[in-house]
Amino acid sequence: MFKFWNSHEQQAQPHPQEGSSCSWYPPSVVGSTNSSRPATPSSSASNSFNSQRPAEWSHSPSPVSPTEAAGVIALLKDKSVDELRKLLSDKDAYNQFLLSVDQVKIQNNIRDELRNETLQLARNNLDKEPQIMELRNQCRIIRTTELAAAQEKLNELDRQKEETLKFYSPASFMHRLQDAMNVTEEESEIVNRQLLDREIDLGTFVQKYKKLRTSYHRRALIHLAAKTSPIG
Repeated sequence: MFKFWNSHEQQAQPHPQEGSSCSWYPPSVVGSTNSSRPATPSSSASNSFNSQRPAEWSHSPSPVSPTEAAGVIALLKDKSVDELRKLLSDKDAYNQFLLSVDQVKIQNNIRDELRNETLQLARNNLDKEPQIMELRNQCRIIRTTELAAAQEKLNELDRQKEETLKFYSPASFMHRLQDAMNVTEEESEIVNRQLLDREIDLGTFVQKYKKLRTSYHRRALIHLAAKTSPIG
């Protein structure tokens, strides 16, 4: 029933498809189909698909699992030798067979779903473009008007805060207390000269001088306590 391809009958009358077809596989792959003929269609399906596939398939980025490979082999094992040979030589037939594999269908469906979702997201973004432009214009207006006024008010509040902190700082307090002591000391000297010049009587002098000296010594004690006490 089966005859070897290198017999005299085959040499006298070559197969039309082998002599005229132009395979889309590399010459080394197509040429290997002429070296020997498988004994049965099942073994031909397994050997033709696994040992005679293109070289670039071996560099697939994702390896095929045993379950997926078994499913593909199950689809090929019932095909005739002519059908397998057509898959090797006819690119359209190969693509048609490839698209009929369940795993490929699943991957194509996932790809189509992702592409449709991406297109829908792109359309949504384009639909929102006028709204985005309007928000940008509003942000620009706020940045140039309201934000500038708020920034100026914030700077003024910062300046007032710095002045308040400086005014109530320990160093400022000591300085103002020393100034008040000096003023009180000068006022005491003025009252004393008024008494010597007989510009005021003794009763008025005692009343004013006592008040000034009391205030002076009270401030002097506070100043001394502040200097000798740790601050912080």
